[in-house]
Amino acid sequence: MLTSIDRLLLVRGVPIFKELRDDFLVRLASIMNEVSYPSGKMIFAQGQEGRSLYIVVAGRVRVHLGDKDLAILDKGSCFGEMSLFDAEPRSASVTAISNCDCLVLTQQQLYEAIDETPDIAVNIIRLLSRRIRSQNLQLNELQASKQS
Repeated sequence: MLTSIDRLLLVRGVPIFKELRDDFLVRLASIMNEVSYPSGKMIFAQGQEGRSLYIVVAGRVRVHLGDKDLAILDKGSCFGEMSLFDAEPRSASVTAISNCDCLVLTQQQLYEAIDETPDIAVNIIRLLSRRIRSQNLQLNELQASKQS
């Protein structure tokens, strides 16, 4: 079980929460649930409905489409944030590579937090934009290598 200080330090390090005040982060960190997953356990599957964001507290997870890895995430990384906003099915699967502990923030908890502190929405938009930009660069590099 994490102490409130450990929770604050972990949540403060997540990019989407980086610019928020500590008093808000303390409140947000305190309402998140701590969940453990054994090695090999699928946290969620592509296509499932999702309404939660996860922050890796300990261990590692892989984000994947079938057997193809999209990312390996470890302590302090977050995943699942897209489903908080668009009500679309999960775009990828996430599986624990090792025993893994996560903090989980539900859509309802987040919406209540955004009502209280709208800056969190701007931070999430920035994170998603960076991820899209990164994917676009990878696609452009792939297309350029195919044309040569």
